[in-house]
Amino acid sequence: MRPNEITEILNRPISRELLARDLARLAYVARDGTPRNVPIAFAWNGSEIVMCTAKNAPKLPALRNDPMVALTIDTEVHPPKILLIRGRAELDPVDGIPDEYLQATGTYEMTPEQRTGWEAEVRSLYHDGMVRIVVTPTWAKLIDFETTLPSAVEELARRREERQRA
Repeated sequence: MRPNEITEILNRPISRELLARDLARLAYVARDGTPRNVPIAFAWNGSEIVMCTAKNAPKLPALRNDPMVALTIDTEVHPPKILLIRGRAELDPVDGIPDEYLQATGTYEMTPEQRTGWEAEVRSLYHDGMVRIVVTPTWAKLIDFETTLPSAVEELARRREERQRA
């Protein structure tokens, strides 16, 4: 997929709405060769998806071994809106708590007092820092079930149309 095609998809209003959400599902291949799919907070900075994790997270050795990932960001309503993204994870260990981690959890419903307590807990828990998992999209697809469909459903609709014309 060409970069301008990816940019066009990610700049659509529904994509921008999905990229403003809190959670994505990160799919990767674990060290034992089996698939993993984990929910993870993320932040979109306009060109990259940034997720943060503990320096001892089991996903890190797996991502070092095979950095290719897939992300799903979707809604819980019908019809669902789904943004599918593929890319390569770059790992960036940092001291302290990355701004993206606090940004990714910024819409969590907390009172100011709860947020202050939560941030203090996060800073004490991750005192050795975190690892930023940075994914630049190399492929993207938006499915809204109104203007775009999964490719298999698109094919079925095309076949149905051909049958109806025959």
